[in-house]
Amino acid sequence: MKVAIVHDWLVVSGGAEKVLKNIIECFPSADIFAIVDFLEDRECVKGKSVETSFIQRMPFARKRYRGYLPLMPLAIEQIDLSGYELVISSSHAVAKGVLTGPNQLHVSYVHSPIRYAWDLQHQYLKESHLASGLKSIMARVLLHYIRGWDSRSANGVDHLVANSQFIARRIKKAYHRDATVIYPPVDLKNMTMRTQKDDFYVTASRMVPYKRIELIVRAFSQTPERQLVVIGEGPEMKRIKSIAGNNVAILGHQPYDVLVDHLQRARAFIFAAEEDFGISVVEAQACGTPVIAFGRGGALESVVGLPLERPTGVFFGEQTPESLLEAVNRFENNARLFDPLQCRRNAERFSSDNFKTSLMTFIDARLPDGCLEQLQPYRVTERVRAEERQLAEVAP
Repeated sequence: MKVAIVHDWLVVSGGAEKVLKNIIECFPSADIFAIVDFLEDRECVKGKSVETSFIQRMPFARKRYRGYLPLMPLAIEQIDLSGYELVISSSHAVAKGVLTGPNQLHVSYVHSPIRYAWDLQHQYLKESHLASGLKSIMARVLLHYIRGWDSRSANGVDHLVANSQFIARRIKKAYHRDATVIYPPVDLKNMTMRTQKDDFYVTASRMVPYKRIELIVRAFSQTPERQLVVIGEGPEMKRIKSIAGNNVAILGHQPYDVLVDHLQRARAFIFAAEEDFGISVVEAQACGTPVIAFGRGGALESVVGLPLERPTGVFFGEQTPESLLEAVNRFENNARLFDPLQCRRNAERFSSDNFKTSLMTFIDARLPDGCLEQLQPYRVTERVRAEERQLAEVAP
């Protein structure tokens, strides 16, 4: 059995690429495909070569690959996967649109239907300064075309997997298809819990509009008695620095160990975006740190909010500084209820091992008997380990 893994584009290593890495670890002999591949750090593809589309060779593709969005449906359909029995796509844009036949099994792990073409279109147009004018008309026509193609291409997928219940609902609305939820993997092994906390709050993200870093900085700048550390960089960096108070430290991009250190020491992690899932929210809890999050999207599934038992965070209802500060006050007034150990235990639900086992079990159930065990030893190895643990438990 031959396996193909298809990803949208490989330019930077983010949350979707962490999922891709774990899928490749499940199927180490698989061939990898993408629209473009300009990765410098090859860890997320395990050092493997990647076959790309014709867009890879287009002018300025390295920096302007998103500008080729109108060609991406055509590009993904030109990837020839006819020699593969199993196709796994990791898709937040066009990867699920690869063409497969009736004798091929296509499983698509959907991070989201194309956000800026569906329910977030109007937000995207405003943030891109395309709300009016000739360019706005052109953008709206393009997104209309993308929506139609995106919906039709979902019909070629045998089984849809969503990264959260939130995305499963978005899939149902966009594609009229049901999706099985398998939460994305979080690397917990390199994140240890710390119980003693310092007196500062932290947020970490790319500085792009929908992450709402500006909202967080404005809120904390109004309360100079609280300290906030901001980690990350992006196109909004200059503007965010201009509104930051003296109590807000903007560190820019930081190495992984510096990020983990701040997550471990912080009093709480602040998260103001409406995310599909939000891996950083789980990473903070893995470090024993509670989360103060906007109460929409995937955070509702990864954080146990007040007033539930054994809470790991607090939600706020509106993306405004006032709503966020009200949640910070509630957090501080109930600080004794938040246990670092409970935060860690909650995060362990989203481990890489749980993801791999769930994905392999899901695919195994949809393949002819014995195919997966011949294909890759991951699930067999896990079964042997489980049997060995059971034997050890009953041994004298």
